[in-house]
Amino acid sequence: MVLYIVGIGPGSSDYITPAAAAAVGESDTVFGSRRALELFPDVNEAVVVGGGDMDEKLEMAAELAVSGKVSVLSTGDPGFSGVLKPIKRILSEKKLDVEIQVIPGVSSVQLCAARLLIPWDDADIVTFHGRSEENIVHILDNGRPTIILPSRTPSDTARFLMEIGVDPERFVAVCERLSYPDERIVKLKLGELAVSEFSYMSVIVVF
Repeated sequence: MVLYIVGIGPGSSDYITPAAAAAVGESDTVFGSRRALELFPDVNEAVVVGGGDMDEKLEMAAELAVSGKVSVLSTGDPGFSGVLKPIKRILSEKKLDVEIQVIPGVSSVQLCAARLLIPWDDADIVTFHGRSEENIVHILDNGRPTIILPSRTPSDTARFLMEIGVDPERFVAVCERLSYPDERIVKLKLGELAVSEFSYMSVIVVF
């Protein structure tokens, strides 16, 4: 049958596209984090996916999609630090005959750029999710803003950047909990960020 990989946006229901809602609505089973599933309270059957059992649950979703319609919810866009890559790996390893349909979503990185009025072609975009962080210095020093999707808290990321030689006086912006009612955008210096508290649900821009 079909496995929908559904981008659900940065978190607010305002950013769920009609295509995403339609795919979820016609699915027999919907997999996602608790936060993602809360956006779709009327699904036929919901399966909670956690950090510790992600591969197991994604395998279950892929196997169910052999004979039914299944949606896997991916925060932001599935193709940017989302679940598209692990699902493709699982389908390849298990040799499952499943049609994949990706429903794009709005990434928090996109919303960050919009909030800060940064055109896409004037910035570099880096994700630390599942990537080596060591080779970022040459990107940060190329004169363009660098939008970072961190894999740890903003303060931890700031300390790491200073450890690898980034100037503590560099200006940065933190876009925290984008699209939520308590969204916060703060501009400060990298050294100040290192001793500040922000939610892990943040995007960092280094200027």
